[in-house]
Amino acid sequence: MLERISANWWLLALRGVVSILFGVVAFLLPGPAYFVLVAFFAAYMLVAGIFALISAFHFNERGGPLALLILEGVAGIAIGVVTFFWPGLTAIALLYTIGAWSIFAGILQLVLAIRVRQELPDEILLILAGIASIVFGVLIGVAPLLGLLLYMWILGIYAVVFGILLLVLGVRVRGLGRTAATETTMGGSAV
Repeated sequence: MLERISANWWLLALRGVVSILFGVVAFLLPGPAYFVLVAFFAAYMLVAGIFALISAFHFNERGGPLALLILEGVAGIAIGVVTFFWPGLTAIALLYTIGAWSIFAGILQLVLAIRVRQELPDEILLILAGIASIVFGVLIGVAPLLGLLLYMWILGIYAVVFGILLLVLGVRVRGLGRTAATETTMGGSAV
């Protein structure tokens, strides 16, 4: 098993390099990186919608849930088309959703902090977390493009860290394969 993995070490390393490159692009050029992600999402939704429609007709032959699959297929295709032709609308909708969730979560954290203030000695941390969530949500609502920029930077940092880890793993696997091959050769010649 180790031999098979170590023979393909370069695939791990290549994935790492591609991830690092994407991360750098996402960090330095967040706009183009975002539109690449949107294009992939649009393609995914279109394909998923088409396959849902195909499944609907397949299930119809067997008496399955035709209406729900047709609805899923049409919705997937519609979301894919909207995402492809109006990517900015998709970004804004996503950011407003994240902002609304953040405000809602912050309010819940504040309510929880008030309710447990007698039992939790450090409820100030929960209060600060709630306030931070609300402020983040409001900032996204007021300046959604700033929110998109921050999102892409976070994604870029993640991609670079993930890529470095894969690259290191690929090199280590290559070394383990060489070590195992050397030990096999040395062990085989001694017998």
